[in-house]
Amino acid sequence: MTFLPSIQPPADAPPRPRTWFAVGPRGLLVRRDETAGSSPRRWLLPRTEELESLGVALGDAYFFGQWGDSDAFALSIPETTAVPDGWSLLGIRGLVEAFDEETFALAGRASHVLDWATTSRFCGRCGSRTERVPTEWCMRCPSCALTMYPRIAPAIIVLVRKGDQALLARNARFPVPFFSTLAGFSEIGESLEETVKREVLEEVGVCVKDLRYVASQPWPFPHSLMLGFTAEWESGDIVVDNEEIVEARWYAPTELPLVPPRLSIARRLIDAWVDEVRARP
Repeated sequence: MTFLPSIQPPADAPPRPRTWFAVGPRGLLVRRDETAGSSPRRWLLPRTEELESLGVALGDAYFFGQWGDSDAFALSIPETTAVPDGWSLLGIRGLVEAFDEETFALAGRASHVLDWATTSRFCGRCGSRTERVPTEWCMRCPSCALTMYPRIAPAIIVLVRKGDQALLARNARFPVPFFSTLAGFSEIGESLEETVKREVLEEVGVCVKDLRYVASQPWPFPHSLMLGFTAEWESGDIVVDNEEIVEARWYAPTELPLVPPRLSIARRLIDAWVDEVRARP
């Protein structure tokens, strides 16, 4: 389906069905599809009447675009909301496994909208309660005129290569012990290229060269933008920092460990490298 991002529904448009992305502190609210013949069972987004039955305040939702023949809304649900049998709150990993790329991306967009709405309710300069600017994603302070747009934190993610091998590492915070590419946030006054070199050196003690931008992916859980690179090893032996990275090594395509799930840019970088090496004569 086609998604058209927007701030407000079209003026004077007839009522349209609504697609709800109801997000709580523990994830996206979904229910199992128990329809006969649905095998394997799949997750469905809640309908309006189902949310009303849970006592969720629909008037606090944020319209964020048109998806197919429906209007897409982001809705914050309290942590105390009772989740009935057959319903679940899916975190990032659950979303990756449950939905296609388009639905996953819209769930992320909804999560980002709600994070901005929650963290921008009060002015960071004078403390006054902010007001929504109806024509853009912006909160404005009525007292000092400070404007607050959704935060977007740029982060690099890089596949370091050495001949036909690639450097993959295990982060101490990964809930599942898979190996992935290296990543980190850009700091003040730093170019993305400088971020790549610093993060790789800090995390695994390796210097890199020949950086090449590949692609980007919004990762709004809550507000990152991942910018994917490849880089070539220049010098240094692997020495992990034992804070973020607890294990790292060079891997050939034929000996890959458990890697990130589909839909992630880390997996895209890894798959592209594997395909390239295997295609060589």
